[in-house]
Amino acid sequence: MKIDYKKVQQKLGLKNVMAVPRLVKVVVNVGAKEIVTDKKAAEAISADLAAITGQKPVVRLAKKSIAAFKLREGQPVGLCVTLRSQKMGEFLDKLFSIVLPRVRDFRGVSLSGFDGHGNYTLGLKEQIVFPEIDYGKVDKIRGLEITIVTTAKNNDEGAALLSEMGMPFEKIKN
Repeated sequence: MKIDYKKVQQKLGLKNVMAVPRLVKVVVNVGAKEIVTDKKAAEAISADLAAITGQKPVVRLAKKSIAAFKLREGQPVGLCVTLRSQKMGEFLDKLFSIVLPRVRDFRGVSLSGFDGHGNYTLGLKEQIVFPEIDYGKVDKIRGLEITIVTTAKNNDEGAALLSEMGMPFEKIKN
């Protein structure tokens, strides 16, 4: 994925090209309660994430006990993959051009997914929108979160960088 940093620099009105925000990493996360009791569910989620990202996922453990959720510290609560450099670029290219247009009733991603520091989080309700997932072999439809971490200082800088990369933001109606 090629980003024209000069365009981003002009759009943001920055004097120094080194002040232009850059991509740091992409984190793909699946939280699933059933992996505490069902090892096959963990294997299925792991296989799906490995197919989607091209990288082996890491099991995430609970940091503290929560009695209301019947959760103890140290129990597995999800799986996570962190993508950097070339794999990150390939994943984002596939996400923007293939996956997001396949989402049902897709009109663009919301600008409200920014966290105030230029990082963007996007939630997908089903993993079957990825072309690597065979619909016939899926045991259960699961959602996933995709977080795009940047060096941007605010949401406007992050939005300028992601829109230059080709992220399909929704059109604001006036």
